[in-house]
This record gives sequence, C-alpha cells and structure tokens, in this order.
Amino acid sequence: MRSDHGQDKFRAHTFTASCQNGGKCFNSPHFDLDKPRQSAQKCNMSFAPTIIERLARARADLRMGVPVVLTGPQNYVILAAETLDSARLSSLLALGGQPVLTITQRRATTLKARAYDGDVARIELPADASLLWVQSIADPADDLRSPMKGPLISTRDGDAAAHRAAIALTKAARLLPSALVLTVANGANFAARHGLSTVPLQEASAHLNATSPLHPVVHARLPMDVSEAGRLHIFRPEDGAEEHYAIEIGRPDRSKPVLARLHSACFTGDVMGSLKCDCGPQLRAALAQMGNEGHGVLLYMNQEGRGIGLANKMRAYSLQDQGFDTVEANHRLGFEDDERDFKLGADILKSMGFSSVRLLTNNPAKVDMMNKCGVAVAERVALKVGENRHNADYLATKAHKSGHLL
Repeated sequence: MRSDHGQDKFRAHTFTASCQNGGKCFNSPHFDLDKPRQSAQKCNMSFAPTIIERLARARADLRMGVPVVLTGPQNYVILAAETLDSARLSSLLALGGQPVLTITQRRATTLKARAYDGDVARIELPADASLLWVQSIADPADDLRSPMKGPLISTRDGDAAAHRAAIALTKAARLLPSALVLTVANGANFAARHGLSTVPLQEASAHLNATSPLHPVVHARLPMDVSEAGRLHIFRPEDGAEEHYAIEIGRPDRSKPVLARLHSACFTGDVMGSLKCDCGPQLRAALAQMGNEGHGVLLYMNQEGRGIGLANKMRAYSLQDQGFDTVEANHRLGFEDDERDFKLGADILKSMGFSSVRLLTNNPAKVDMMNKCGVAVAERVALKVGENRHNADYLATKAHKSGHLL
C-alpha cells in the first residue's frame, strides 16, 4: 500500500502548474535553477497555508503559550489558560476592553457558573485577575482545597462562535479546555504588529470539529510474538494531528468479516502495565486471539485518555485519587465522558478494503459508530480481561455510566 498523496499535496500547495506568458515552473524540466527570481515572477505560486494548516499552526502556538488571532467581522485574540504566563496576562489586561475566560459547560457546572451559551461559559475577567486566579478556574486541581472561586459573572450578550473555536483549539492541542478571549479592533494589524498567526473564524468553523481525512504513509512486515505474519501500517491525518496505526495479522479475506479491534493508545496500561485500567490486558488478549485465529486487524489509535491526552489523563487520575470516578474527573476538567473520534477507525478499515468486522469490544458506542460509518459489525466479540482490585471501581463506572457491557 503506497500513497503519493503527501507529495501531490505538496506540489498542489506550493507549485501550481499554470504559468503566465510561457514562463517556467519549478516542477518543469526546463526550470533554470540559476534564475529562480525571474522564473518565479512568471509562475503563479502559492506558499500560503491552507485553513487546515493554519489551524495546525494555531494549535502549536497555543501549546507554547503564544496567542492566536481569530479574524472576521469581529476580531479576537485568544490565549490558552494552561500555557498563559503573567507577562502575557498583564499585556492582555493593558489592552483594555473586557477579556473573558472561556470554559466548557462541564467545568462551569463544577464552578456553579452560568453557561448562557449552552456548551460554553464566558466568565468576565476581574480587573485585578492574577495568573493564579485564571489557572484555578481552568484547572480543578485545588477545587477541594479552595472551592469558592467566585463570584463568577458570566457574559450572555454577543456571539460565542470565537469562544467555541477557542475551546475546540485548546482541546485539539491536548490542553485544558479553557482560553482567554478579548475583542480587538483590527485583527490583521494586531497580528502583524505582534507577529501572531491569524485564523479566519468563519472558514475555520467548518473544520474545527470535523474528522480529518487519513492517508496511508507506509507499511512493512512486522514479525511479532503472537504471529510472525504481522504487518504494520501507518496512517497520517491531513490536519497534522497524531498518526494512527493498523496492525494486520496474516492475510485477512476482505470479502469476510475480519476480527478487528479499535484500541485507543494507553501509555500507562499498554507500556507501563498500569493496574488502574484494563487496557494493557485487552491489547494483549486481542492480539493473541488474532494470532490464534491466524488473521485480524488491530487499530492502534493515538487518542490517549479517551481523547484528552496523557497530561489531562494524569490530571483525571489525580482527581480520582481525591475520590471522583473517571467520568466525574473528566467533567471537572471540562471534558465530556469520551472525546474520541471512532470514525477514524472506520475510515482506516475501509481504506484497507474491509467492509465488515467481528469487533472485539465491550463498548456499544464503537459498534454503533462502525455501523453508521459504513463498516458492518457482523458480531460483537466480548473482551473481558484485566479486572483487579485496583480497577474494579473504574470498570464498574464504565459499565454504569458509559454503558460498557462488562
């Protein structure tokens, strides 16, 4: 399985094939490397990033604490609460206007704050707000020690589209879902003056929560303990997010339902042998069953911690140590029960030629998503392994609150 998509995309976004006045293009066999400026002037070229690439750049900037500007009829500067520092907070307050700290409805419920916009709440930033105050609103680590955060005043006027975009970007960056947002007069000028990235809000909205197309990069033989007839496939999303993997055992018949598992990455369980979950035992049991049957496909999806990332997963673990269950911990952090995108798994299976599966899972949501995405689930194969005294409550919560069939 070989794809030239990346090369084709590179050509499409950098060197266009149309030339003016018979000029030479960079990808022309007659291009003169000694005269690049002259040829460039005669060739229509586009080095500008696409909206998908702008969003990837914005995620990276927010992870480093760099502000991003959202442009449109109204313009906004946004900063991720988790990576904010005191210098940039002071600079933001010095701009005037009314900054708001945007949090999700889940986090707002914990803080007893009004979420007038439904899925998000816009908390007015006090004039004397400190970095500690901002971080205490965004991060529930000290909620039990300091439960009174308010009074918290929520804004209810105006459009919250930019604030939803800010939340989506911080989630995609695997940060705490919280961002400072401030309206600025001229977004393009503000960004140029401070060397910031810009994202056109209206154009970005259609892509923020969409499933990014995946493309095969490479595959190669991988003999394993469970089967010497193993092959590893690498898939890369267009949006610059984490790559995902497919481990193919044997040569499964594409005309029959293949034994398959969608396994979300779990560093603590898969690698470190954590007893707090059943992920490691499920991974090994699924591969062993495929090896015994002589064929199968295990999709290893880089959606750690149900899609919130390893750092946030560890924050959830810390909250569990305070007495909250796994779902309550996610909600206190500002996340939903499960932030994963199972459609990615269906897309990989279809790209590999599979249209039906015998799905190794205890999660009915995976079955439903496969069927909705065009991969028929001929059979749900139970995978009940790994229960111990450390994860008994965790598994009970998955069954009671998330509907897992345990």
